[in-house]
Amino acid sequence: MPSPRPRAALPGGGRARRTAAAVLTAAAVLLTGACSGTAGPRPEAADSPKLTDRTPAAAGNLDTFTWSTYAEPTSIDYAHSFDFPPNQILANVCESLLRWNPDLTTSPNLASSYANPTPTTWVYTIRPGVRFHDGTPLTADDVVASLRRNVDPGTAGVWASTYRNVKSVDRTGDMEVTVTLARPDSTFNQYLAAGPGTVESAATLAKAGKDYGNPQTGVNCTGPFSFGSWTSGQSLTLKRFDGYWNPELKAKSGEVKFVFLADPTTRVNAFQSGEVDGGWMVPAGAYGQLRSSQAGTLYFGRNTTVADEVVADLKGPLGDARVRKALLMATDREGIVKAGAGGVGEVAHSLVTDNLWSGAPDATRESLLKDLPKVPYDPAKAKALAAEAGVSGQEVVLATSAVDSQTTIITQAVAQAATAIGLKPRIETLSAEKYSTLFTDPAAREGIDLFLTFWYTSITDPLDMYGSLQTGNFSNYGGWSDPAFDAAVERAGAAQDPAGHAAANAEAQRIALRELPWLPLYTQPVSVFLGKRITGVQPSIAYLYYPWAAEIGARG
Repeated sequence: MPSPRPRAALPGGGRARRTAAAVLTAAAVLLTGACSGTAGPRPEAADSPKLTDRTPAAAGNLDTFTWSTYAEPTSIDYAHSFDFPPNQILANVCESLLRWNPDLTTSPNLASSYANPTPTTWVYTIRPGVRFHDGTPLTADDVVASLRRNVDPGTAGVWASTYRNVKSVDRTGDMEVTVTLARPDSTFNQYLAAGPGTVESAATLAKAGKDYGNPQTGVNCTGPFSFGSWTSGQSLTLKRFDGYWNPELKAKSGEVKFVFLADPTTRVNAFQSGEVDGGWMVPAGAYGQLRSSQAGTLYFGRNTTVADEVVADLKGPLGDARVRKALLMATDREGIVKAGAGGVGEVAHSLVTDNLWSGAPDATRESLLKDLPKVPYDPAKAKALAAEAGVSGQEVVLATSAVDSQTTIITQAVAQAATAIGLKPRIETLSAEKYSTLFTDPAAREGIDLFLTFWYTSITDPLDMYGSLQTGNFSNYGGWSDPAFDAAVERAGAAQDPAGHAAANAEAQRIALRELPWLPLYTQPVSVFLGKRITGVQPSIAYLYYPWAAEIGARG
């Protein structure tokens, strides 16, 4: 069940371009003092943060608050949004049929209920009394138009593969929509809590056409905030929608202003000065500074993100699985966590986080944890393994973007690992905009062997990740192919019972971790900074689809 979505990978979004030499110099200084170079499991840091389910409840309402994002969205069209900046905005304006909650569970939303009467049929009862921001009522026709847009070749949306098993989307009652599948699909319904389930006014879609979601037209959805204004290059403002249907998530602030701050130092300084009230994806290099700040509080929460090196060229030296394993074995991932992630995180031994297995039977989860293959840090053994493959002296190109110290440190650590196993690494530094095209344009990846991604899932299911590596998937950036892996993914997609689904997912994971088409580096929790004026948010990766800003209000 592939679910290809291009996404920008870097949590800095900086626009400044630096040479590879500058990147190497800066990172080398950081790594020399911070990377341990020791093997074995990393002990939990003494200052390892506790995860926060919910910050203190708001004591009252606000007129406005200001929020930072590391980059300006190119669009807020839901069919073309799969990146941190647009999604954290859209989550407060547009809603899906289902809702992905901060605890990573799924519940009804614009669909008040749903049923699965046959393995290939999903029936959604549309919630009555919901209005779009222009005051028109939500109907089944709006849902049909919104969902069908994902399969329209003219849309060319990022969620098309999620709909690959969909035969039809039809209105089957005054407030009922039925989705008919060509074959069972265990994840389709889950995805309707994310971007694929977004509902927009059919009339708005027809009127806006190709201009939908741009700074001039915005969007017209049903969320707790409505689109206000968008000043290109500067900011985007949302206004509270007083006609919102859900009293539990009625916005506590009259507006929220998103400001686009590409430079991480500028963002941190804005937090400290109070110029900006808060922001997600806090630069890791500032964790220590912000933990002791008098300007607000740094929180950590649930995440489904794994930092990975994507193998983009399987025709070069990394085409041999032994070399990929050797490179991972020679990468000081503990050192990366310590120096690049502010000591907050842990080495990843899988391409998915443990919490994605919450739906698996207990026995399966226990077996997975026990049998998970681990690649220890062992440069000497790694060099011998690479020597077996005969790749000594061959060049590998690492793409990066000089957006923050975290990204620089990761790139340098991987380059050092490549050198340690006998390869000749060359770092290619790209602008943030050009780096993003690595995820959308195959031509941009030509000549690139490795590039970094912070890959998150949009549902609480490992298949969201492993489906992305199926043969021919848009997100299978290196063109990796393994028939046994593909078969396991297909079994997981077709399985209707939790045990069968988990077993097939586990088989796909075993193959992926043996062959390593992507190299897992580390995981870290979601970070969010709240200035001393505001509180109420629930720190979680669900902020990409959940209306988090509606819960923010005044501190007591």
